[in-house]
Amino acid sequence: MTLDVNELVQSACKKAGADDFGEGAWHEGLERLVDALNTEAALNEAGVTFAARDLRQQLVNRLHIVAYRNANPQVAEADITPPVVIVGHGRTGTTILHDLMAQDPISRSPLTWEVERPFPPPETATYDSDPRIDAVEARLAAVDRALPALRGMHLMGARNGQECVCITSSDFRSTLFGTQYRVPSYVKWLLDDADMAPAYRWHRQFLQHLAARHPAQRWVLKSPGHIWSLGALLDEYPEALLIQTHRDPLRTIASTASMFATLQGTTSDSTDMREIAAEWADYIFDGLDRSVSARRDGTVPADRVVDIHFGQFMAEPFGTVRSVYERLGLDFTPDIEGRMRTFLAENPQNKHGGHRYTFAATGLDEGEFRERARGYQDYFDVPSEALQ
Repeated sequence: MTLDVNELVQSACKKAGADDFGEGAWHEGLERLVDALNTEAALNEAGVTFAARDLRQQLVNRLHIVAYRNANPQVAEADITPPVVIVGHGRTGTTILHDLMAQDPISRSPLTWEVERPFPPPETATYDSDPRIDAVEARLAAVDRALPALRGMHLMGARNGQECVCITSSDFRSTLFGTQYRVPSYVKWLLDDADMAPAYRWHRQFLQHLAARHPAQRWVLKSPGHIWSLGALLDEYPEALLIQTHRDPLRTIASTASMFATLQGTTSDSTDMREIAAEWADYIFDGLDRSVSARRDGTVPADRVVDIHFGQFMAEPFGTVRSVYERLGLDFTPDIEGRMRTFLAENPQNKHGGHRYTFAATGLDEGEFRERARGYQDYFDVPSEALQ
């Protein structure tokens, strides 16, 4: 059983009752992704079913968003206030930082439920009681039952902040697909050759759609995917304020490989942890090198970015967030800190058992990769951590 682009598109149009997908760049990404899924991912039967359902839903979401925008042209006029964007690699504290900053009443993060099910646009009056919240919670509960280890690796919830890679998934330019499936040809195209400008234009349209009936004063966004395309991000949002999180890359690689092996193990019966680690080590270092270059050549202006080191953040989360607010010129009030403290108390780091992993399990040579990390670690003064 294989996936077919035409069948996916036709069935999505039928389900949505529409056929206008907006800007056409999405089609190349879908074609490349489907080809990689058919030829590289070694999908099992459940994997094919899951991928087909996921891709079809992404297409349906896109059709609905474009149709709503066409019927309500004022949506396209909505201004997106320069967002705060967390751009660190995954496994560096981005999720908890994102969730803490989302406790600020002035800030709004795209929540999991509204990103998964964006149509119709959420409304202020029912934002906390929309029936889609319970529907998404039920889906996440099913994931938890099937993959109990995942919840200890990554905080999930319908009301938790969602990553931008889940928004650009419906433009089919997203590293998210490379985490769920082994699709190296697609990821290499995405990182090296794909024009990311359409993805960020779609990203803006998605935020405008979410804000159509529930306006946002300030968006707080995050995604590890931004690290590879900082120029395209800032071309679309030139006044954005960036936060880059930093951690020993060898710890990042080990944690990432462990998590992705867990994810891919549900859709393929031939998952290889060491293969995943080798593949993603290259991607991770490429992203880190690009972030260094972006600082050196001025793509990311020094006055528009603040750096956070993982160890310091974990040791002093509220002091770190306070310093971020000060650097970005934002107000950090006692009320905001109180909300953040309540959230962290209700969601401690090891609430669901934590994430256990080792660098040894990656099969990578510590000395070789420590040397490879030197340029990034020296530039951002990132300390090495003890490895297992």
